[in-house]
Amino acid sequence: MTDFLEKIKQHATMQPDAVFYEVFYGEGESVSLTWGELWRGAVRLASWMDENLKTKTPVVIYGHKDPIMIVSFIGSLLSGRGYCPVDISVPDDRVKGIIANLSPELIVCAGEEYESEKSLSYKKLIEITAGGKENISEDKSISGNDVCYIIYTSGSTGTPKGVQITGDCLDNFIHWGMTLGSGIGEEERPVFLNQAPFSFDLSVMDLYLSLYSGGKLHVLPKKVQGDMKNLMESLKVSGANIWVSTPSFAEVCLSDESFGRSLLPEMKRFLFCGETLPVSVVRKLHERFPGSEVVNTYGPTESTVAVTDILCTPEVCDTYDPLPVGSIKPGSRLLIRGEQGQSLPEGESGEIVILGDSVSIGYRNLPEQTAKAFFEEDGIRGYRTGDKGYLKDGQLFYQGRIDLQIKLHGYRIELEDVENNLMKLNGVERAAVIPIEKEGKIVSLTAFIIPEEMPESSFKAGQALRAEARSFLPEYMIPKKFVFLEELPMTNNGKADRRALLASLKK
Repeated sequence: MTDFLEKIKQHATMQPDAVFYEVFYGEGESVSLTWGELWRGAVRLASWMDENLKTKTPVVIYGHKDPIMIVSFIGSLLSGRGYCPVDISVPDDRVKGIIANLSPELIVCAGEEYESEKSLSYKKLIEITAGGKENISEDKSISGNDVCYIIYTSGSTGTPKGVQITGDCLDNFIHWGMTLGSGIGEEERPVFLNQAPFSFDLSVMDLYLSLYSGGKLHVLPKKVQGDMKNLMESLKVSGANIWVSTPSFAEVCLSDESFGRSLLPEMKRFLFCGETLPVSVVRKLHERFPGSEVVNTYGPTESTVAVTDILCTPEVCDTYDPLPVGSIKPGSRLLIRGEQGQSLPEGESGEIVILGDSVSIGYRNLPEQTAKAFFEEDGIRGYRTGDKGYLKDGQLFYQGRIDLQIKLHGYRIELEDVENNLMKLNGVERAAVIPIEKEGKIVSLTAFIIPEEMPESSFKAGQALRAEARSFLPEYMIPKKFVFLEELPMTNNGKADRRALLASLKK
């Protein structure tokens, strides 16, 4: 049994009646799960799997933030099977692609039904976890080298890629995650906030750190996140003291004047991952939550959530813009490599390469793509991220995706480079830039701006930003068009939705 499973069992034994998991649905409605219910349900499901399944193939777990999803995760692991979380927001064609690639023996319907001859219905799942047998052998649970979970990410070919994370990878991430900021102590019974769906690896940070620390997880389902009144009400009753989200979600919350210390009086720490963290967001959080820590982290799904971190103090914000994503965690190392694969010195930009104990063993049933992205060096697994960055002062600076590089009028342009510089302009809260094509050729850039205050004249405001941008950008990198929005559309993973922005121009 892995270290984190031992910890879950220990906490469930010591505090069986304490609430571990709480989902707030708005208007006072919530559902909770105790530590005892979590462990007993997981053991019963593991016992059922041992009796009814013939293989150790990872199990698909389909649903949206129902407490029984977590019971299903742990039950699968106790039975010696990895799991693949699939959120109900995932389009059906993509779900079919995941199932085709994974070929699971079982699809667990955890709060939502998925029609398949392989499905374990929600009703049957409730029966098993409420009153099934509890005769498992803990020696059968996953060990360090076994696949713990598989999360599917987008692929350049349009086919989703299943990233396989082992028990050892997760253990190594958890041990480091407990040290983020000034450290997460078990004695303080932390209350984590969950924003991301479980099919997005950012959720691993809040879920497994809360499990390991013996804390509580307060969960925000999608419908609550889309309703500002219910969202603020949920935050108010959460008691959360550790925040985990993308920067975009924090910006949405900061747009409400009530979002501050009076709403979340116990808040100690903000943990961010998944997107560029603007200096402006950090400054607002320092202002609204005096004394709270803001931690910026970076890492692709293939390296188990995150591998770098930095505590964003006011001094750090005064020194750097854009912010660094931090220094590498113990057990891992970073390389910056050029186009020919050579290591680059400090200060030079290239591809970020990660080596270490939390790097994935590769993509599920995709040997060619695994061989392209993963490698081994001196017996240590490595991953070519496809991200661009450089090292300075012992810190990693992330410069965006290499595949977000475009050519406009013969010039190579990094879209996120443009975005980062636009966010330095007066009155700009957030920026997203997309290329505009005509007859298959990129002809211009359009910037979508979230301003501090909506301008009376979008044309005049755009002209002013364009003029100011000349202080930071060459003329060929300055967007031709500026569109002002109250908020950016976001993907299910909480990132800026570039496809939706492009579609909005065509309406």
